Amino acid sequence: MKKILVPVLAVFLVCTVFCFTPAGKNTSGGEKKSTGIKWYTFSQAVEMMKKHPRKIYIDVYTQWCGWCKKMDADVFENEAVAKYMNEKYYAVKLDAEMKDTVVFNNFTFVNPNPANPRSVHQLAASLLSNKMSYPTGVYMDENYGILQAIPGYQDAKTFEMILKYFGDEANKTTSWEDYQKSFKGEVK
Repeated sequence: MKKILVPVLAVFLVCTVFCFTPAGKNTSGGEKKSTGIKWYTFSQAVEMMKKHPRKIYIDVYTQWCGWCKKMDADVFENEAVAKYMNEKYYAVKLDAEMKDTVVFNNFTFVNPNPANPRSVHQLAASLLSNKMSYPTGVYMDENYGILQAIPGYQDAKTFEMILKYFGDEANKTTSWEDYQKSFKGEVK
């Protein structure tokens, strides 16, 4: 009986340590360091732009979008992508169906029918020129000019290339076709 009881207790102890460690904690008791992108609301990014202008990346998504969730997990958590994004851009998460009112550039943007679960917010519609597709990444310059809105899921390697094309301002001197040929990224 002792021969069976000792291994069972050992397994129980191991499971207790690993299975019941709170999320966001490592086993040494400290907070687990996030390697992901630091996300802001659109209003927060506008406020930060007043002191430190930089490019803005807006992830236009919806709660029900499967490809949006895949991009969150596969791309936005990539260490190389997150590091570059956090250095060069203000990254904004914009739920295309949000209920909040956003005031920007003397315009008030609202969700015209917030009781309808698929009602599109006016800011999202404006950013995407009413071409609603999720996810869509919107790249803006330091003056809030839209550089490009790129619809659809992008894998981490492709996303990194696009991110750096605008972030390093290669779009001002190099065609996309030429840039792709010479690009050497950090994403594995």
